[in-house]
Amino acid sequence: MLVPPLSAVERRPNVVVVLIDDMGWGDFSCFGNTEAKTPNIDRLASEGLRFRQFYVNSPICSPSRCALTTGQYPQRWKITSFLNNRADNERRGMAQWLDPKAPTLARSLKAAGYATGHFGKWHLGGQRDVAEAPAITEYGFDVSLTNFEGMGPKLLPLTLKPGETTPGKIWEDAERLGGPVTWMQRSKITTGFVDAAIPFIDKAAEAKKPFFINLWPDDVHSPFWPPVNQWVEGKRGMYLSVLKEMDRQLGKLFDHIRATPELRDNTLIIVLSDNGPEPGAGKAGEFRGAKGTLLEGGVRSPLVVWGPGWTEKAKAGSANDASVFAAFDLAPSLLKIAAVEAPEVKFDGEDVSPTLLGKSQDSRKGAIYWRRPPDRKNANGPKPDLAVREGKWKLLCEYDGTKTRLFDVVADPGEAKNLAGEEKGTAERLAKAAVAWHQSMPADKGPELGREAPKKKAR
Repeated sequence: MLVPPLSAVERRPNVVVVLIDDMGWGDFSCFGNTEAKTPNIDRLASEGLRFRQFYVNSPICSPSRCALTTGQYPQRWKITSFLNNRADNERRGMAQWLDPKAPTLARSLKAAGYATGHFGKWHLGGQRDVAEAPAITEYGFDVSLTNFEGMGPKLLPLTLKPGETTPGKIWEDAERLGGPVTWMQRSKITTGFVDAAIPFIDKAAEAKKPFFINLWPDDVHSPFWPPVNQWVEGKRGMYLSVLKEMDRQLGKLFDHIRATPELRDNTLIIVLSDNGPEPGAGKAGEFRGAKGTLLEGGVRSPLVVWGPGWTEKAKAGSANDASVFAAFDLAPSLLKIAAVEAPEVKFDGEDVSPTLLGKSQDSRKGAIYWRRPPDRKNANGPKPDLAVREGKWKLLCEYDGTKTRLFDVVADPGEAKNLAGEEKGTAERLAKAAVAWHQSMPADKGPELGREAPKKKAR
């Protein structure tokens, strides 16, 4: 059941998208983490919906963010791994930034009267020595505040370890990528983004305008910098410390929305991760693989949707284990919920708005395809080039469709039993489809880089 156009025009939802950097599927306590509690995210989940078969469209940050932003496969825009310095982007056959001609959810909503803001990591252009990338505001945002991987005003991190009295600075060269620049403790930067987002939200509400904001924290991307009084030893311990602190800081935003009736009753909050966890830091629950891999642990993400005035009340606190969809489906779905005309462009994502609001358990109709980041073939061991999820099946293969691995990821979410030999017809059909999809997309230099000698360690 879709939101009737007339009522949607009268009451368009505010939308907050919280995209967390490098967090594992199993790292929220509401997704099974027993080592650390995330009470603010858990409360959203207890009042909203959890989706357990949700995917992102890449196992690494920039292309994942591109798919979420555009509703399209990131390969269409030649963003297939993390954006780095100019020479490395060229080496991998990638664009230097997201083309501003790309469709964006923010631009469509802004054209329909939304106030739009981006607060947090961007990483779709403007990093390292790529200093002429478009400003974030050129993608449909009224205002932006980012970190060292984006053009425009930014918060940059100060660091402090136990026993130190003078803070250090990291990524200082990013000052040339736009300002004004504010330096603040790395352990508090999510609060800095929240403190910028709240006045923006209140101003939009006062003006009777719906708002759309990205709040994209990067606390749980290494290197980890928890508050000095929460410093612990070991990679996993440091990760859990910054995870808990991020949850605490995000709670200020969630509490503000919940405590303001006109916001609480008309706001959707969507929380997800951009890719799987860094090995040894976050955890992917029962899934194999991590950041950079096409296994489930690299591309399956937790998803929490909160919106008491929009989601099915009888489903509050429930987990949806059935619906299969991905991050690129969010843009067309949110446009449908807001009764906003989609741009004249073909989305790769599908409208799954009834599922997103808890009114259905339908999955997207089409398969989901992935291509590995071009620089990740031999990082920590050879990796498959392509993957596809269709129904219960997940297939991984090489660019030419060989070395197939087929899993029933409903019965075998850990991808332990390769059924390619038993289900030859399915494996051949899905491999052919994956290769055809791959060949329909702009090329990067994955095949060439896949012939390089194995690397000892991934980024």
